[in-house]
Amino acid sequence: MNLTLPYSKKAFNKIEELWQNQTVLVYLLAAMLITLPLKHNIGSMTCIIFLLVCFSKAKKANFSISKVEILPIILYVLMMLSLLWTIDMRTTTAGLQKEILVLLMPIAFCFLPNLNQDLKNRVFKIFSYSMVFFALFCLAKAVFKFINSGDASVFFYHELVTASLNAIYVSGFASFGMFYFLVQKNKTISDQLALLTLVVFVFLLSSKNIIICDFILVVVYLFFFSAFSRKIKTVIFVAILLIITTFIASIKPIRDRFIIEFQTVLVDGSLKEGSEATKNSVYSISLKQAWNQDQFQKNDFFPGAAFRVYQTRIFIEMLQEESIFFTGFGLDAAQTKIQEKVKEYHLHESYGVYNFHNEYVQLFSELGFFGFLILVSMLFISIRNGIRNKDFVHIAFSVTMIVLFLTESFLSRQRGIIFFIVIYCLLNKVNQNKEQNLLQ
Repeated sequence: MNLTLPYSKKAFNKIEELWQNQTVLVYLLAAMLITLPLKHNIGSMTCIIFLLVCFSKAKKANFSISKVEILPIILYVLMMLSLLWTIDMRTTTAGLQKEILVLLMPIAFCFLPNLNQDLKNRVFKIFSYSMVFFALFCLAKAVFKFINSGDASVFFYHELVTASLNAIYVSGFASFGMFYFLVQKNKTISDQLALLTLVVFVFLLSSKNIIICDFILVVVYLFFFSAFSRKIKTVIFVAILLIITTFIASIKPIRDRFIIEFQTVLVDGSLKEGSEATKNSVYSISLKQAWNQDQFQKNDFFPGAAFRVYQTRIFIEMLQEESIFFTGFGLDAAQTKIQEKVKEYHLHESYGVYNFHNEYVQLFSELGFFGFLILVSMLFISIRNGIRNKDFVHIAFSVTMIVLFLTESFLSRQRGIIFFIVIYCLLNKVNQNKEQNLLQ
């Protein structure tokens, strides 16, 4: 035993040294992000390890809390308080377990040492390259599927990453990695290939909102953050616009996803499948119909934008019919009310399993106005900090979250919670420390 003691002490000192130079912290933070596409229990395990390490260092740490950490903590407290008025105690209790990282992750960050830009860049580099490897894995798997089936749809949308992973969520993860490589000033060949891989991957995932959002963000980076001359910026802008237009116009699965949304705006009840003579005809609902129509049919189909409009409409009706403005129905408790609306409007019962697909509406319906206000405040602080520090990756993250929250109940899924809360805390903590150092 005496022989093993020096080795144990040496190992402990080495671990402590790695903690002090933040190497351990880099890998712990990166681990939580790179496991996002994997099974839930793997992601949960990486989060547990991170939290245990952080809290084990709490006695020696200088506890520091700011509004960046306070807001999500208050949000979780509000979630717990919703137990007092929830209409579904079982789902609210389960929701509190699922959302626990909204409380624990900000507290853990309060115990962390002075985080700097180098740590942030190392974490994001590991995560971004992991997304490149994941993209290559998905593409390789799609090639084998295509060889066996001859079905080209395996290269697009949910078929590329599976519906359980969700192409829209993965688009958000891949876009973040794409922007990391975009802002690197001295790109290596591997950086350039990684950037190209993620650009192609995002297009194949076919999320309309992410593609449009990414295009706008790239243009913002080009004109306000890059060092190119105005003439070169214009040439690059035109080239990017032509490439994107050609890409969308020439690839049928992506083109069809854009066309159906345009038809949703312009045409009421356009035929989606079959023919008018068949009993299996399915009709696409327009935005106007989704907002105004009194009754629907079992064979009515809501494209993405129309579905979000319909969900917003029934939420407003719930506000008018129920006294939920300040309280909501309780965490995760609004689903029964959505199902009631599905029956009221005679929709196909499958629409009853979908949540609001809008994080702002989802949180308002569950926690009332104050839950909504806290979320908006978090996003406002995040984008303000990104602009203040001229950190384009921070700005891109904040804008992407603002957009994704409009089309997805992003914080209702574990992957969404981990991605948002870890990067939110890391970016804002680093840039907050940067501002304090500049003032000293």
